[in-house]
Amino acid sequence: MPPPRRALVIEDTPSARMLVAALLTQQGFCVETADDGEAGIDAARATDPELVILDVGLPGSDGFTTCRSLREFSDAYVLMLTAQDSELDKVIGFEAGADDYITKPFSTAEFIARVQALLRRPRRLQTVPVGLPAEEARTFGALVVNPAAREACLDGAPLSLTRREFDLLDVLSGSPRVAFTRAQLLERVWGENWFGDDHLVGVHISNLRRKLGDDGRNPHFILTVRGIGFRMGPGR
Repeated sequence: MPPPRRALVIEDTPSARMLVAALLTQQGFCVETADDGEAGIDAARATDPELVILDVGLPGSDGFTTCRSLREFSDAYVLMLTAQDSELDKVIGFEAGADDYITKPFSTAEFIARVQALLRRPRRLQTVPVGLPAEEARTFGALVVNPAAREACLDGAPLSLTRREFDLLDVLSGSPRVAFTRAQLLERVWGENWFGDDHLVGVHISNLRRKLGDDGRNPHFILTVRGIGFRMGPGR
């Protein structure tokens, strides 16, 4: 039997937390819960959930801040819960790394449909087919990208990258002379059937640059091509 899918509910209202946890349990998830952002981040590190239901209006560290922290180490699907159906809140949430939004109050049917839609989105994990030679590592100054091992090293030290961060680096480093638009990167990394805001690309590029020690104003590894998107640089 395959292991059950893991979900994490970060919600400070007990009734809402219990309802969402019950709905996810009915969908076959093994569910952990947390009532604030810090506890939620600790739980996410401990359980590595596939899905996170995250309330915007958390006490202390709000949902946006919590989502940014989560994206430091996790590629879990993030469905944010909000009491405000405003475009600004949604933009901020997508920029923080959320995958989708649902506005309170919501129906059981809508919640389940949103979760199922998220889970249908592909999560790209590259493998080398048996019998085919592994692709050689790519070198950009002090950065070495090894697609077959799904590993990147900077100055000889392995980088701790999330799946999507590595996938972005893989796409860019695989065609270093090509400038990719955000839409092209969304299709390559998130899949052609993905729907959502292309702000996600900027969030993950920003996180990736920080781990590479890149200054966004004067990057060496991931360059911004004005009016187009991003391409790989020569490194340092």
